[in-house]
Amino acid sequence: MGIDRILASPMTDALPALPEVLYSRLLEDALDAVVIIDEQCRICYINGAMQALSGYAGGELLGQALNGLLPDAVASQHDDMVMAYIRSSSTSSVLGKIREFAIRHRNAEMIPIEMKALDLGMVDGVRYFGAFLLDVRERRELAAKNASLLAQLEQQALCDALTSLPNRRAYEAQAEQAMARAARSHSASGSLLAVGVADLDYFKKINDRHGHAVGDAVLRTVARILRETGRVTDVCARLGGEEFGLLFPDTTLAQASKVAERIRAAVAATPTPLPDGTALHVTMSIGVASLALGATLDAAMSEADRALYQAKHQGRNQVVAA
Repeated sequence: MGIDRILASPMTDALPALPEVLYSRLLEDALDAVVIIDEQCRICYINGAMQALSGYAGGELLGQALNGLLPDAVASQHDDMVMAYIRSSSTSSVLGKIREFAIRHRNAEMIPIEMKALDLGMVDGVRYFGAFLLDVRERRELAAKNASLLAQLEQQALCDALTSLPNRRAYEAQAEQAMARAARSHSASGSLLAVGVADLDYFKKINDRHGHAVGDAVLRTVARILRETGRVTDVCARLGGEEFGLLFPDTTLAQASKVAERIRAAVAATPTPLPDGTALHVTMSIGVASLALGATLDAAMSEADRALYQAKHQGRNQVVAA
């Protein structure tokens, strides 16, 4: 059928105006809450969804001031703002736009919503305004759960599962942050901070003789000691296996060595209980090095590694500063 025939078809004749009752039925059963007020901000209509959202039956709100549903800070200004808009006939920065808002439920709970308010114009000499409201509680709860889950996943990505200490990735990130802070607050000739590498002595023999379950228990004991013995500002992390990383912000090499010695002594003095009722003592060797301005973390860790190797070579269970 050609376009001319379509345009000439009787089917294109103007349709009769729909009865207003159809619009009313549609609004009444709409999923979005709907409210209509007059120019004096009195509620003239609410649909079923608005009744459910507000907790009021329709007849309870008709003729009542809209302010009873608004947050206190908004209610004190709302009527004046509506009248000012009507008198000025200026373009509204609110009407016709979707924005986040809140309404007061019958039980006084503030319900978060998305709202689109509209100027419905004049009817029989009265100005009317309407609004569509969408309950966003479920969406916000879901967003909060997703944010919490994301935070947990991020935490897990930065945490060693066995010891609950920061892992290597977290250690490196915190070291970079400490370096940046120190670079802003120290002179060019000053030391930024100190780092350390700690390693349990003869740990392979512990696993071979007692099994990995005992080895894991030893690692958890050592992790607890590191958390309890280090200073609040220090960072202790599990780099992998029986190796731990130490970070001493705003600390000289001599000060870091003293803290490391305290950690070493605490590890040597704290036994790990075994299933048979006996206790297993372990020792730790630690190498520390300073991280001067302009140096890299890798370079400082390599220096600490060499100091650790020297501690192992000299008999273990000691602290050596690079």
